[in-house]
Amino acid sequence: MNVPTMAEKIASGDSPEILFWVGCAGSFDQRAQKITKAFATILNKVGVKYAILGKEEMCTGDPVRRAGNEFMFQMMAYQNIQVLNGYGIKKIVTTCPHCFNTLKNEYPELGGTYDVIHHTTLLQELINEGKIKLKEGGSFKGKKITYHDSCYLGRANDIYEAPRKVLELLDAELVEMKRCRTNGLCCGAGGAQMFKEDENGSTRVNIERTNEAIATGASIIAAACPFCNTMITDGTKVAEKEETVKVMDIAELIAASLE
Repeated sequence: MNVPTMAEKIASGDSPEILFWVGCAGSFDQRAQKITKAFATILNKVGVKYAILGKEEMCTGDPVRRAGNEFMFQMMAYQNIQVLNGYGIKKIVTTCPHCFNTLKNEYPELGGTYDVIHHTTLLQELINEGKIKLKEGGSFKGKKITYHDSCYLGRANDIYEAPRKVLELLDAELVEMKRCRTNGLCCGAGGAQMFKEDENGSTRVNIERTNEAIATGASIIAAACPFCNTMITDGTKVAEKEETVKVMDIAELIAASLE
């Protein structure tokens, strides 16, 4: 894929409108790489001028801060802020709500103030502007889709409508889980729980959440976070439903429906 880096853009005297912050999951996790590719495909198709940092991008520091290592977080954040400010970055889009929340709400106090948006918000803007055109009677027409609210998108940043508005355009039937929006249930990965062993309890959070999604009768569980995607995919495997219930990012659903 032709994905330019900031270094290449600046060297050629060009400055992109948006920096696409890929994030650790989107860079290294095989499943999340597909989400990154889907989103880049959309950006290329609609002609958005964007670039990535590539090897200059470091983890935002979200997991280490949640795990309690404030010193490490500040080291990582300062390094990222120096790179971002060095390039004069104004606007950032990311496919990960964890990166989104950290860049938007936690970097300003360390000297990194940017206009940060989540990819679902950008997709909604591009659709509203008529730049994204979906094919009539796409592959998801008439299918039941349920949407899982990521904690860092929903409760932490009050973004509930943008992902749903994007999904509504697929001509699918959007069915809500009992616990959704402000009452949504975490997938079990937040707060650096993704990287540690289970604590004592009767049910894993991701299994409980996946069962709620399966109970809606949806054949697609839409997510907007690579962590949620991993946890809910694991849940469908435990329920032995991975063949009949697919977990897909909103960017993948749109990329598969482009004209």
